[in-house]
Amino acid sequence: MPLTPSAPTSRGALPGQLRVLTGADAPALLRLCDRDPVGNLFVSARLLGLVARPGTDLGGQVWGWFEDGVLVSACWAGANLVPVEATPAALDAFAAHAREQGRRCSSLVGPAEAVLGLWERLRPHWRGVREVRARQPLMVCDTEPSVEPDPAVRRSTLRELDLVVPACVAMFTEEIGYAPAPPDGGGAYRARVAELVSTGRSFVRVDPGPSGPEVVFKAELGAVAPKTVQVQGVWVPPHRRGEGLAAPGMAAVVRAARADGVEQVSLYVNDYNTRALAAYRRVGFREVGTYATVLF
Repeated sequence: MPLTPSAPTSRGALPGQLRVLTGADAPALLRLCDRDPVGNLFVSARLLGLVARPGTDLGGQVWGWFEDGVLVSACWAGANLVPVEATPAALDAFAAHAREQGRRCSSLVGPAEAVLGLWERLRPHWRGVREVRARQPLMVCDTEPSVEPDPAVRRSTLRELDLVVPACVAMFTEEIGYAPAPPDGGGAYRARVAELVSTGRSFVRVDPGPSGPEVVFKAELGAVAPKTVQVQGVWVPPHRRGEGLAAPGMAAVVRAARADGVEQVSLYVNDYNTRALAAYRRVGFREVGTYATVLF
């Protein structure tokens, strides 16, 4: 059963029990996420969005692991599997439950120790893994940016959707290895981008190009909580790389988020992307942990 505000409370959990969480478990789950607000932001942001928009489809379940009736670990189960504060016993339970259901996700992602532990348990049973990104620095900027923000970077508008969607598709394809949808973005993907734009979570710089206006920098606030956000989808088109657009662009995103009251702007990045790491460090981002991603 998906986590919904109207869902009834399950009977009291027994020691060492896994069950699907309900709306009644939301406060306990938020407290669990708050143990690491940056590392667990994906799940807490989903929960907070549900509180803000009751009845919203979360797009997945949350599995809870209880010991002595207390929620000690959780795992978001949707398009991704995302462990939250997962103990070894919880990872055993999550892996067993995932094996019973069969693979329904496109990736495992989250804090590295838990993700790699979960993958170690699933690897003998799940085939078709495309890539394991075992070390993705999790970074935070909680000060004013150290470089001057690009004044041309701003929030995008719905009038620019036909520019923004192809840029998002290009970034996704380059990062993941396949397109999220047909070249026009597809209905569902376009709707997701439109939601980010309409809620002020999409940032772009648009310059004149040989065939008309083009996005030359973009980033989105993929996960949002009152005091912490996670930047995703940072991208500069290949023909404009090396011009120094990324660091000032990210500085503009950080400044805009902080102007809205955000205290911590976070992101995670592949450890082999040395150019991006250098740009983020120039802005003022520092490492606070490590993520990992397993792609199917």
